[in-house]
Amino acid sequence: MRQVTTGSISAVRRGDYNDRWFKLAVAIVLATVPIGIAGLALSSTLNACNSPLRGLMVIGISCVVMAVLLAVAELRARHTRDVSQMRLRDALIVGVAQIGALIPGVSRSGSTLTAALFLNFKREEAARFSFLLGLPAIALAGLKELWVLLRADLPAHAWPHLIFGLVVASISAFFAIWGLMKFLERFSTWPFVIYRALLGVFLIVAVSTGLLT
Repeated sequence: MRQVTTGSISAVRRGDYNDRWFKLAVAIVLATVPIGIAGLALSSTLNACNSPLRGLMVIGISCVVMAVLLAVAELRARHTRDVSQMRLRDALIVGVAQIGALIPGVSRSGSTLTAALFLNFKREEAARFSFLLGLPAIALAGLKELWVLLRADLPAHAWPHLIFGLVVASISAFFAIWGLMKFLERFSTWPFVIYRALLGVFLIVAVSTGLLT
């Protein structure tokens, strides 16, 4: 991310708006806009404890649907493009796909990775863009939660625990995406397809039979 930031700033100073780092920075900003708008617009509905989207059945169905989409993307993708070839249209498509992460069971990295594979990006390049795109998304989510906490008039003794939780969650998300990127530099996405399919089927069956509620 530092290279993208310094490279794009340098490009602006030179007036070189065709520079690859500047284009990538614009792509990241553009792809972040949809999740920012959707997150603000739907946060009250999605975060409600009684929201129908927070049920185990929804999570199970989401896992299966994402497993199918990722499998299709893996099968049909030509894996020929890298992030330097990212067009604004590509960034917008991946950004819209990221909105799916607001639904429990649809991971942010999974939705963006799947969209990038459908656009024929190499696995490791798709994971790299997903990683870069995750940084502002995670930061914005953290700032939003912090703003909610500021308005909640919490007692002073609760703040250290809450801030610690936010920091740990952000760091965990960062390393999870980083680990995914490193994994996909060597392997395909099939282990994730199988995992999500099995988990989704288990949840659907467990809820349907009353094993889980």
